[in-house]
Amino acid sequence: MSSGNTRKSESDQAKTRRMESTSNRNRLLYLDWLRGVAGIIMLQGHVFQSFLKPELRGGASYMLSQFFGGMPPAIFLFLTGITLAFLMHSLERKGLSPRSRITGTLRRAGYLFGIAFVFRLQLWLFSWPSPWTNLFKVDILNCMGVGIALLSVMALFTTAQRARICAALGLLIAGVSPLFSQINWSGVPWIVKAYLAPDYNYFSLFPWAAYLAFGMSAGSLLRLLKPEQLDRAMQWSALLGIAMVVTARYFANLPFSIYPKSEFWLDSPAQVLIKQGVTLAMLALAYLWTQYAAAPGWSWVRQFGTASLLVYWVHIELVYGRWLPFCKNNLDVGQTVLASFVVIALMLLLAVGKTYRKDVAAYLSAWRWSQFPKPDRVPAD
Repeated sequence: MSSGNTRKSESDQAKTRRMESTSNRNRLLYLDWLRGVAGIIMLQGHVFQSFLKPELRGGASYMLSQFFGGMPPAIFLFLTGITLAFLMHSLERKGLSPRSRITGTLRRAGYLFGIAFVFRLQLWLFSWPSPWTNLFKVDILNCMGVGIALLSVMALFTTAQRARICAALGLLIAGVSPLFSQINWSGVPWIVKAYLAPDYNYFSLFPWAAYLAFGMSAGSLLRLLKPEQLDRAMQWSALLGIAMVVTARYFANLPFSIYPKSEFWLDSPAQVLIKQGVTLAMLALAYLWTQYAAAPGWSWVRQFGTASLLVYWVHIELVYGRWLPFCKNNLDVGQTVLASFVVIALMLLLAVGKTYRKDVAAYLSAWRWSQFPKPDRVPAD
């Protein structure tokens, strides 16, 4: 009887491990799918911004492209927050000391900030001569690196505490962003202002770090859920997202404001909450699609999500660099749409090449030898 109970217990444990493994894979699938969707939206937005003729930018096609093109940064930051929460939860479960948990988080921040500087250095070298200040432009990667470093103190708390605190932090960052716009920055170094003050040309911490904090809250909640609770959680994510959009839009349309001055597309808390609401609804849609609708196996959308950093890096140079001068500000709407499809296809090939580079190399090697067979050996060899 004891032996039978032991085997049954071991079987139950194995089943639980399989369920947890399946759950983790599903989570990665829908997170990668959402990241991939954001990447595709980003690509078309940047192509329209760089290639479309200036006189056509008041039309509906350009406005629609840029409207949707404003979502990817929020989604990328939100997903970065989720993975950061996963990291903190993992460090916490390993029983590491508070100092070690913060150090592990700071390593992630340092990696992203280092990538950000190398990225700016490459762009600066390829666009030579250009102002040296371009090396320190605050891009989304800079925002991620500095934001993660500042939020590393969240590693001191438990996962449940992080879920609540980071949600409050996200609201706080969004809420004070208009106030940071009103500060007199005249005596402050420009680089400090670029990281803190809302600006159309930079990814400043206010308000963009709010999405990181919201992502950390969501990621912490996901780690607290049991696999069987995930479906219901995604239903609540969709409902919460829709409620945030409707409520924030209502307050944005009021004839008065609690702020002396606020620009909706720059520093408005309502804009942050609308984008966050849309992101939560898209998260639920990504889960629904990958869990119940998508066919098993390879997904071209998810492929973008697994190579998003490489795609981001290469397409910025391709679209905004010197490689396609005949396209810059020179295409009509139809040509720009075609160019968007071409760029998306090229970036998909790049992503596939990165993921399956070993398989591609083996295939090319086999093809080469099939086309050019080795000569027959002779006895003297």
